[in-house]
Amino acid sequence: MKKAQLVLVPSPGIGHLVSTIEFAKRLLDQDESFLITVLVIKAPFALDVDTFNQSLTTIDTRISYITLPQVTPPDDQDPFRSPENYFSIFLERHKPHVKDAILNHVMSKKSSVPVVGLVVDLFCSSMIDVAKELGIPSYVYISSSAGFLGLMLHLPTRKDQVGIEFKETDPDLIVPCFFNHVPARVMPSVLLNKAGGYICFENHARRFKDTKGFIVNTFTELESHAVSSFLGGDTPPVYTVGPLLNVNGQSLMESNLDDQHMIMKWLDDQPEKSVVFLCFGSIGRFSDAQVKEIALGLEQSGHRFLCSIRKPPPEGQFAMPSDYMSFEEVLPDGFLERTKNIGMVCGWAPQIQVLAHRSVGGFVSHCGWNSILESLWYGVPAVTWPMYAEQQLNAFQMVNDLGLAIEMTLDYRMDSNELIVADKIAKSVKSLMEEGSTVRNKVKAVSEASRKTVVDGGSSFAAFGDLIEIMLS
Repeated sequence: MKKAQLVLVPSPGIGHLVSTIEFAKRLLDQDESFLITVLVIKAPFALDVDTFNQSLTTIDTRISYITLPQVTPPDDQDPFRSPENYFSIFLERHKPHVKDAILNHVMSKKSSVPVVGLVVDLFCSSMIDVAKELGIPSYVYISSSAGFLGLMLHLPTRKDQVGIEFKETDPDLIVPCFFNHVPARVMPSVLLNKAGGYICFENHARRFKDTKGFIVNTFTELESHAVSSFLGGDTPPVYTVGPLLNVNGQSLMESNLDDQHMIMKWLDDQPEKSVVFLCFGSIGRFSDAQVKEIALGLEQSGHRFLCSIRKPPPEGQFAMPSDYMSFEEVLPDGFLERTKNIGMVCGWAPQIQVLAHRSVGGFVSHCGWNSILESLWYGVPAVTWPMYAEQQLNAFQMVNDLGLAIEMTLDYRMDSNELIVADKIAKSVKSLMEEGSTVRNKVKAVSEASRKTVVDGGSSFAAFGDLIEIMLS
């Protein structure tokens, strides 16, 4: 069997890392001729990925890992003014190390096996230059939606026409990858950013034209309109290979196994599809005032709940949320006692295991793309509560374009002064758990489609085949 080497460069955010590793695993499941090396970049901050990084070699022994040397973060940039710009500059500083790793570790150790591709995260578009220098085809891995990719590809055209970042007061935007006009208020925060964020993403998008193709964690049956918008024109080929999910893997947070056992035991005791699960991603956090409104809203709804809330880092510190020492410090007086028979409040939660549980019937989600794919895979309908990154756009797409979620808010932004009040939360939960039959039925159909698309005869299986054929040709 002819062998070929493939090098992957994910960015160090947990959602990007997990998704990229799942892509590598699925590729090897479909074709064992690849030798895959992942270049691991250490995050500039404590991004809660160390445990995952340490477990990489045990996740799949077919994949090799090289941890790149630590580089100095850009001290002339303020990560709070434009996190995406700061992060992109930080990643670009790894170019010499990426080139060295490919030349002196990947190529030299298996010189008879050609390197047929460098797959880079969208934040690592500067690595396309390394691929060109080494004469290697490059591919961009998109861990977000096809809709988000389409918006990014639209940015250079818009920049040439308008020349400035978006404003929330702009008129609704026509973007070919979306069926409906897109309100400016649901644009990713980076595209509203005047401190370099918008220009940073527009530069990423311009670099994309030099790549051989896009690998997207989605499936045609979910985003048929967005996928069809890429056909024709000069866009590099788009390979929709999702959903790529860690459904059978180990917990990513082994240090929280005791918490996981406690949560799963509690769910075992609940009736089928009776629990609404609230979880807001690895970075999501709320003010004390908002946590109280969430608690009161859940209590008003009368439904069983599992609510994951985490404590914000100290003000001015760029770090991950942490678990509360005691939930009583932030919840309304007497809340835990009043709801002890119907609810559970936790810190970190094993999201994918919870969504897979028979007792979970609804999901209040931050609308991260991985979370959306997980909830669809398990047929759990969601209420939208976006927080950061492109989640507002995801929420808009899920509610308006796809009809697969119930709107609580589309434009909430983490660390804003907006307060979602208890009445609105209670109403959204009731709508989801009591009246959401139309959305629930659509989600069930998409769940079935998501499982068919990844097996022989499915569209994502076929897209993997097309990608493999191009890489090996």
